[in-house]
Amino acid sequence: MFKITHKSTDCQARAGIIHTDHGDIETPIFMPVGTQATVKSLDSNDLENLNAQIILANTYHLHLRPGEDLIAEQGGLHKFMNWNRPILTDSGGFQVFSLQHVNTSPQQQSEIRNQKSEINNEHSHLVKIDNDGVEFKSYIDGSTHRFTPESAIEIQHKLGADIIMAFDECTPDDKDEKYVREAMERTHSWAERCLKYHKSQKSKVKSQKLFGIIQGANYENLRKESAKFISSLDFDGIAIGGESVGFNMEATKQILDWVIPIIPENKPHYTMGVGHSPLDLFEIVERGVDMFDCVSPTRMARNGTLFVHPKISKKHRIDITKANFKNDPNPIDSECTCPVCLPDIAGRMETGKNYSRTYIHHLFKAQELLAYRLATIHNIHFFLDLMKQIRLSIAEDRFIEFKKKWFTT
Repeated sequence: MFKITHKSTDCQARAGIIHTDHGDIETPIFMPVGTQATVKSLDSNDLENLNAQIILANTYHLHLRPGEDLIAEQGGLHKFMNWNRPILTDSGGFQVFSLQHVNTSPQQQSEIRNQKSEINNEHSHLVKIDNDGVEFKSYIDGSTHRFTPESAIEIQHKLGADIIMAFDECTPDDKDEKYVREAMERTHSWAERCLKYHKSQKSKVKSQKLFGIIQGANYENLRKESAKFISSLDFDGIAIGGESVGFNMEATKQILDWVIPIIPENKPHYTMGVGHSPLDLFEIVERGVDMFDCVSPTRMARNGTLFVHPKISKKHRIDITKANFKNDPNPIDSECTCPVCLPDIAGRMETGKNYSRTYIHHLFKAQELLAYRLATIHNIHFFLDLMKQIRLSIAEDRFIEFKKKWFTT
C-alpha cells in the first residue's frame, strides 16, 4: 500500500504514496480532523477544493452518535458524509482514556493538550479498565458502553474507513514506569487481538488497512520495547501515540529519535495529534514521519487564530479578533493563495482580494457563522499547501534548506 518515491540525503525526510480504494495519498501529509463525520464548518466540496487528500473521523464519537450500525445502513462513512476520498478512523482509545485521567494533571489543562481532544470535560466520567477492554459512560446521555479490541475493530469495519487503528491505551505523561509498562503490555495484547480479529474478517473488509500503535509514554526503554513489538506484527502501518506526542514537541522529537530507527522503513509512519504549529510539521517530517493530524488548525480558526507565513509574523499566526485589524483592508496573509486571500476572477474587492482582515474581524465580532467557515478554509489550506511545498522540497532534495527559511525568517 505504500511506496517511497524520494528520500532526503541529509535527514530522514521522505516522500511517498499510500494507495487506497478511494485514491492515492501523497506523503508526507497533514490530515484534517472530521471528528463527527464533518470537518467543522466545511462541506465535502470545500475539502475537495482545498485538495484534502484524506480526512479523519472519530470512532468514539461516531459510536455514541449516530452509531456505526446506522452509518453502515447508509452505505458506510464515505457515502454518509458525501466524501469519496480516503478516510482514516482512530480506534477511540485516546478519547476513552482521556475520560479516565481528566483533571488529574496540570499538564492536561494546558492549551495544547486540550487541542488534542474533542471531549466535553463537563460531562466526563471515569472509565473502568481491565485486560479484556474498557467500560465507559457516554458524555451525551450517561449510558454505559464497552470497547474491546474486537469491538473497536468491528465498529471501524462498519464505518468503512480506508485506514483503521488498533485499540490501545493512551498513557498520560505523569504516570510512573510500573503503570506505563502495564498499560503498554495491555496495548500489545490488544494489538494482537485487533490484528487477529481484522484478519478473520478479511473476506468482508479486504481493502481496509490496519495500523498498530506504539506506546510507552516518555520512558526510552518502554518506547523501544513497544516499537519492536508492534513492528514485529503484520500491521499495514505504524503509529506513534501517547499524550506527549504533539502536546510536548521536545518529548515528541525525542520519542521519534528512539523509535524511528526500529520501525519498518517500508510502512507508513504516523504521529497522532501533531499540528499545533506549522513548525511542528517540519520537525516530524525531518525524522521520517509520513502522516499526522491535529484538531488545532480548525479549532484555532473558530477562535479567530489564523496561520500566516513567517514574513507576516514570526509567530506564524495572528488573532483576527484584535482591535488592530478593525480597519485593515489587507488579506489575512499576502503570501497565501487560499480562496479567502487570493484575488477572485471578478476582482470584486477594490484591493483585488476576496476578503479583507477588516471584514473577517467584523464577522467574528458579530459572531457570524461565515467567520468560522472562512477562517477554517484559510487554516486548512495553509497546512495543506505547506505540506505540498514540503513534499516538493524533499523531491528536489532541499528540505533542510526549506526548513531553515521557516525557522529563521
